[in-house]
Amino acid sequence: MAPTIPGFDYRRVPVADGVALHVAVAGSGSPIVLLHGFPQTHLMWRHVAADLAADHTVICPDLRGYGASDKPVDTGADGNAYAKRTMAADVVSLARALGHERFALAGHDRGALVAIRAGLDHPEAITHLASLDVLPTLDMWDVMHGTGAAVGFHLYLMAQPPGLPERMIHAAADVFFGHFLDIWTRDPRAIPDEIRAAYLAASRAAVPSIVADYRASAGIDVEHDRADRAAGNRLRMPVAVLQQDWGAALGFDAAARWRAWAPDLRHTTVSCGHFMAEEAPADVVKTIRDLVADH
Repeated sequence: MAPTIPGFDYRRVPVADGVALHVAVAGSGSPIVLLHGFPQTHLMWRHVAADLAADHTVICPDLRGYGASDKPVDTGADGNAYAKRTMAADVVSLARALGHERFALAGHDRGALVAIRAGLDHPEAITHLASLDVLPTLDMWDVMHGTGAAVGFHLYLMAQPPGLPERMIHAAADVFFGHFLDIWTRDPRAIPDEIRAAYLAASRAAVPSIVADYRASAGIDVEHDRADRAAGNRLRMPVAVLQQDWGAALGFDAAARWRAWAPDLRHTTVSCGHFMAEEAPADVVKTIRDLVADH
């Protein structure tokens, strides 16, 4: 039996034609939606969600294409099925289906890219936005160059046309996804064996949709970001960003890049690995609580 977040109720919520999301919900009070990253599921929020549910309604979905949520086939070359615009619309539809027209939104990694797009496309719905350890899509591609880009080899692999990346990843799925769980974690104890097994099983079953998600970020998502940048469209709500503390090795000013998108910005570094909601949940909880306390 797959692990769950204790104390949370589980349901399937239709959010688009033929697409329903697997969602964990608990608590009461002002709503906070938490979006997971790669190669994870909603379970990455298990510590943070339990804390926030003491005084908030906490909603933790598996993104479309991940976990136990539906995985529509991306049949078009434009990648619309997994455009962050499409995935962001899922999140807004989910919140509305649960009775929330306005809500705070926090995302990690892939989920943060969806959260950013939701904030740009649906400012009337997103009251506060928190992003964990990611840059907006356009900036991510801008800063990756030279040998330093080797750490993002998976971004280039999954950007390739359909066929090759799916076959390569399928051939050694547990090795591929497990590689990121290993190298992006400073404290291996942060991801217990049963959670790791759940992540690997979920990712193994979702190779085509995960690749489609990444492929969209090398195509249509960049187009959408460029259009917003040209139009001067920015995030209007208070934004908090948590980033790993890489020091001088980072090689660019992450806060400055974020400030171009988010005028009302709180940018903080934290000493842990990429999976900060699991390695440093107290820091993540404090960041989210401080953010939503800003009305």
